[in-house]
Amino acid sequence: MSQLPPLPTLVAFEAVARRRSFALAAGELNLTASAISHQIAKLETFLGVKLFDRTAQGARLSTAGEAYLRRVAGALGAINAATDDIRQGVRNSLYVHASPSFASLWLMPRLAHFAKSHPDISLFLSASHVHSDFALGQADIDIRYGVPQWPNLVVQPLFEERIMPLASPAFISRHHLREPAQLLGVALIQSTVGVLQWPDWLSAQGVAQAPERFALRIDRAQLALDAAVQGLGVALESTTIAAPYLLEHRLAPLFDRSRSLTLQGHFLVYPARHARRPEVETFVQWVQAQATSMPDPLGASAGRAAAHSARSARGAARRAG
Repeated sequence: MSQLPPLPTLVAFEAVARRRSFALAAGELNLTASAISHQIAKLETFLGVKLFDRTAQGARLSTAGEAYLRRVAGALGAINAATDDIRQGVRNSLYVHASPSFASLWLMPRLAHFAKSHPDISLFLSASHVHSDFALGQADIDIRYGVPQWPNLVVQPLFEERIMPLASPAFISRHHLREPAQLLGVALIQSTVGVLQWPDWLSAQGVAQAPERFALRIDRAQLALDAAVQGLGVALESTTIAAPYLLEHRLAPLFDRSRSLTLQGHFLVYPARHARRPEVETFVQWVQAQATSMPDPLGASAGRAAAHSARSARGAARRAG
């Protein structure tokens, strides 16, 4: 194993980086500011780089310091969590990381069932767009969104998703949209993290022109859906992730399901060695069972949208006549 820096230097580094102050970090760790400064200098010497820029306003991470913190903070968090588990007598712990919108909209509503079915497993859930680094012990399982290009890991698709234009019922009623090309004339919301983007969907519908601009650009699927609920435009999102909005009639598809595109965008990802843990095996089987038993969120919504479009078309024909 390569030589590791002394743990006290890493603890001091994380505290100063988080508090942006040597004095505040010293108070948190019950050390003097001089002792903290000594630990940081020791770590900088060990690494051969400058981690902080000292200013009158406090301590600011250098570029190298920011990069190092991104890797070290997760490792220290894992050590801290493992220590807490041992001290509290928690043995069957499971650390799951997921993309934010999936964690909030799909996984969280189902966790009560998991907790009831497996009360002996202590679950720790974290969420961000940054994938877990398994080499640092940050997670047992990562539920990732994107194109599956993760070598040397077990990668299991969760479900097939339908990607469709979604808007609030009031927006749909107001704009009378009947053909995909008409979307170029209304406010569109771009989810910048989506695997499928508006030009992909429009092209699949025979619309060669791409949107000239977007009313709103958002880097979270959930925020894009919230924006659509507020009437800010049309979101192009997964009906699986948007299921709570569809089932509560806060959003509806603009067209029937024949206008959808399908993809597999969410994956269970973990090192093969993790599969030997009973907690991992249990969670994987549970998630897969949940994925195969999902209700169809388009059931009534798609029918209402199609009926609305038909009524709008008949009304337009009567007015024209």
